[in-house]
Amino acid sequence: MSSAVLAVVLLSALLHAGWNAAVRASGDKLLASWQVVCGATLLSLPLLLWLPLPAPASWPWLLASGLIHVLYFALVARAYQGADLGLAYPLMRGTAPVLTAAAAALWLHETPTALGALGIALICAGVLALAGRAWREGLQHPGAAGAALANAAVIALYTLVDGQGVRLAGHALGYTAWLFTLTAIFMLPALVWWRGRSALRPATGAWRVLLLGGAGTLGAYGLVLWAMTRAPIASVAALRETSIVFAALIGALLLKEGLGRLRLASALLVCAGAIVLRLG
Repeated sequence: MSSAVLAVVLLSALLHAGWNAAVRASGDKLLASWQVVCGATLLSLPLLLWLPLPAPASWPWLLASGLIHVLYFALVARAYQGADLGLAYPLMRGTAPVLTAAAAALWLHETPTALGALGIALICAGVLALAGRAWREGLQHPGAAGAALANAAVIALYTLVDGQGVRLAGHALGYTAWLFTLTAIFMLPALVWWRGRSALRPATGAWRVLLLGGAGTLGAYGLVLWAMTRAPIASVAALRETSIVFAALIGALLLKEGLGRLRLASALLVCAGAIVLRLG
């Protein structure tokens, strides 16, 4: 993995933790998730006009991913309704890379190098150590913890689907723009069904989540999809989970959540894994 790809994936991780924190800090998590999708779609519209259409072979993957992302954003909202960032985020992101690496090896026949495998293992160990506290707290929030764990499987699924789709599309940014547009199209009727038409009325301060969250999720996912065209999917997915470190810092500094020695030690383990992965 080159230095450029490493830096891009780390930036993607920071942006991803940022928009999740914005959803967690919002009063209505489901509407905030919808606003994030809308913001990403609005920012994607100029790209749809400027960039060529993704290659025809990528469209089945795009359509499937759009539907999967509706479930993803719904589960994000459900997880944050009953738990803070420090509980839900590690559960969602901490188990996803293990599932992704296993599925990539079985489905895509991607086998990491020895150093790459060690880096993946260190990163997974670090994020799962961070998730250990979340597991214990999850007993007090079974619904939120269950939604977060279910979303780990969803994350692994869309990672593999988009890893294939973006390689067939011919252009990572164009694929990303169409992905969020399709997600918004699919999510709109689901939101109206869940909440009624009142859910579509703009809320006070919604523009902040819409623009900042939309830019964060569009940038985060576009960058990681680009990285998947330059490095193995399992390695990119594992390094992307450094977002747990950023989420822990954001939760401690901005959302006033705790940051104990366990989280600090786990963060160092994740960083060590990132260095080993870089060498691989």
